[in-house]
Amino acid sequence: MEHAVGRTPAQPDATVRVPLTASRAISTFGITVVGFMTANLVPVMIVALADLGFTPTGAGTLMTACLLLSALACLATSRWTALGGRYVVARAGLALTALGFGAAALVAEPTIAAAGIIVGGIGGGGAVAAGGAALAALRDPDRASGISGFANRAIVAVVLFIIPVVGLGMASAFGILACLALAALVTTGWLPDRPAATPHGSIGRSASPVDSPRSVTIAGVVLLACFAMWALGEDSLWAVAAVMGAEQAGLDEAGMGLVLSLSTLGGLLASALVGVAGKRLGRTVPLAVALLIGAALKIASGFITDPQLYLVVIIIWNTVYMVAFLYVIAIAAALDPTGRWSAPILGVYLVGSSFAPLFGTAVSSALGYPALGIILGCITLLVLGPLVVVSRESLRREKRPVPDATPETDFPHAAIA
Repeated sequence: MEHAVGRTPAQPDATVRVPLTASRAISTFGITVVGFMTANLVPVMIVALADLGFTPTGAGTLMTACLLLSALACLATSRWTALGGRYVVARAGLALTALGFGAAALVAEPTIAAAGIIVGGIGGGGAVAAGGAALAALRDPDRASGISGFANRAIVAVVLFIIPVVGLGMASAFGILACLALAALVTTGWLPDRPAATPHGSIGRSASPVDSPRSVTIAGVVLLACFAMWALGEDSLWAVAAVMGAEQAGLDEAGMGLVLSLSTLGGLLASALVGVAGKRLGRTVPLAVALLIGAALKIASGFITDPQLYLVVIIIWNTVYMVAFLYVIAIAAALDPTGRWSAPILGVYLVGSSFAPLFGTAVSSALGYPALGIILGCITLLVLGPLVVVSRESLRREKRPVPDATPETDFPHAAIA
């Protein structure tokens, strides 16, 4: 990539990002959504496990183990997906997701259900890694990340609407996800491959690794560490939001239900804005603004005693949270088009998120809600500086003069043929 200037068209020496087509969108975003959906369905899954005799603590412990193993599976396979194994990882991961959650849905026996949930979680981690790696192969990471976030919120909203309609239970909570995994499995061949130049100037899976200077490696490691810490802070507030709203601001169940609904709508609007705007809004400034607003709102949430004001603060916080989340995903994709950093990014988020309920409840119980708000706000401010620096590095990497693939068709692998 350092010697892009002066090369001949017949001998490209840099990576090629491919345009977003319908097939690539369905596969990349769909696989990522399915892999990450367990985290979104944890509340209903915990309720469903009561049908098999699990206590709330037992069900919570099982789902925490599922998420942690999903995160570890994502991190363990991320390097493989960046080096060319994303098709194998995606197919194996989705197959395990369908098998594990399908068994949990159909076999009314606690031990088998628990084993199936663990297997399904591991498979979901592989799917997340494959989808994340594929995201980096697409042009305009900001736009691709925004569309991916919109797809995630929209599909999760539909699933959360369907489950109560058909009846909350093991068959619906786990069976729907198993069916979605089977549907996504059909689309794995449409994933954009790892873009890299071969010695003969062609693009393909057998290409040599993309150059990764030390500055990019440092930026990637800092990004992953900051994202895990940020996830801990964000999800710690979400974990205690209902209790804090009730105890401190007097928010009733109806109000909290409104918070959930409008937060979903805010996330959809935020992801749609990022997806439509793409590069036009920039990346570093919107990220910094979202983080600053988020920090201020988290601090404020710990002091608010008015239920209406609390409702507004939590909804706005959820909206700017989504903006920041999507830009971090875009940074990871922009740093390296092979997916070296976008493959594990959701895995490290899950690691931080897994400890959030314990952290949020422990701090609020020991120090009170105002102290919790201040601590969570300070976590965001702590990661703001490093994330801004990494964002600038990602922009510098994108500005490298590289060729673009311009396939004329929307068939699988058209951009890498």
